[in-house]
Amino acid sequence: MKKIVKVSIYAAAFSAMLAVPPMVSLIPGVDVATAHAETKTKRVPALREKVYSQLARAQKLADDGDVKGGLEALDSVKERMGSMNAYEIAMMYNFYGFIYYNQNQLPKAIEAFEQVIAQDAIPETLALSTTFSLAQLAMANEQYEKVIDYLNDWDKINTKPKADNYYVLKSQAYYQMKDYKNALENIEIAINLTEAKNEIPNENWLVLQRALYYSMNQPAKVVTVLEKMVKLYNKPVYWVQLGGMYGEVGEEKKQLAILESAKQQGFIKTKSDFQQLAQAYLMSGLPFKSASTYSKGLKEGVIENSAKNNAFIAEAFVQAKEDQKAVPYFIAAAKVTDNGKYDQRLAEVYIGLEKYELAADAARAALEKGGLDSESNAYVALGMAQYNLQNFDASILAFEQAEKHKRSQRLAQQWIKYVKSEKLHAETLRTALL
Repeated sequence: MKKIVKVSIYAAAFSAMLAVPPMVSLIPGVDVATAHAETKTKRVPALREKVYSQLARAQKLADDGDVKGGLEALDSVKERMGSMNAYEIAMMYNFYGFIYYNQNQLPKAIEAFEQVIAQDAIPETLALSTTFSLAQLAMANEQYEKVIDYLNDWDKINTKPKADNYYVLKSQAYYQMKDYKNALENIEIAINLTEAKNEIPNENWLVLQRALYYSMNQPAKVVTVLEKMVKLYNKPVYWVQLGGMYGEVGEEKKQLAILESAKQQGFIKTKSDFQQLAQAYLMSGLPFKSASTYSKGLKEGVIENSAKNNAFIAEAFVQAKEDQKAVPYFIAAAKVTDNGKYDQRLAEVYIGLEKYELAADAARAALEKGGLDSESNAYVALGMAQYNLQNFDASILAFEQAEKHKRSQRLAQQWIKYVKSEKLHAETLRTALL
């Protein structure tokens, strides 16, 4: 049985979720006044009052929205950099980086923050926060290998337990580098750390975990993650994706159950949702529900009114032994199709409904359009229709055309023999009545 796979969890789909964190979470939160006080308790060079006042002025200008003025104030400080100590230089570059990031000039921001950590005598907190910010900025600048390098540098100077954001950022970088094994290892550490505290993991972490399992061709693991996402977030997209993945792992009963539940909750809304549910119904031996679902999507304008979609509905109704309901959909499909394959199917359905004149018309239309997969079937349909209309000669001619095709030769010969017999019988009866 063919599996249904309608799950949008590819790499490109996840990339959009790797948004740049807000500035507050990126840039080291070092206020000039705080930094000035810190020199009194840390073994670092003093942040002298003169430099402190100039940096404070630059910070105020930037905070008040005067970016140009802030940069000019920093430039004036930089002109006297030869007389400044390492910590003062680090603080100066820290605010250059802050302003450049505000202006979305990421390369300049990165360059400035690299100058911060290049200074030897700076507080450990500043070194840690700046290095981590560099990793985040590199991520935003799509420099994924540098993200890993910065995080490794951060790890060398860090002495405390690593928080989940470290593992998440590392996982995101590895994911973009297509190093799925390392990406998965890191995102799972972040998730486990959160769940160990009886907290709900960030939704985007599970999105990444799911994408990684899918990229690594582990559908059963994808199912497990999606089951968790359905329980935690109850979003329509996760219900439908879970249904698709149940189909991929061969759990057709669960697939139908989850999609039925999604339908009852009003979660079946998109084209792919309707397609997946209709296909699930069909695979589960429920063709009438399949046709009804797809026709509903078509009427609502979610499903395109195309020949292919109309034909799908029609064939599902035929499987459900609802031939009359199939007719308008075959007609709609035939109207917009250059070849005669749907006219041929319409002729066959009309014969089943004992509408022989309509069947003959549809069969002739099919042959006139051409492009049939099996021209002989159209001749057989035409021959049967003409026979039932008592047009014996026309029926024999149609079956003689069908006889020329190997696949229908034997059937056509049997019909020719039968129709000739019926013709003779009808003529004998007519003569006897004269």
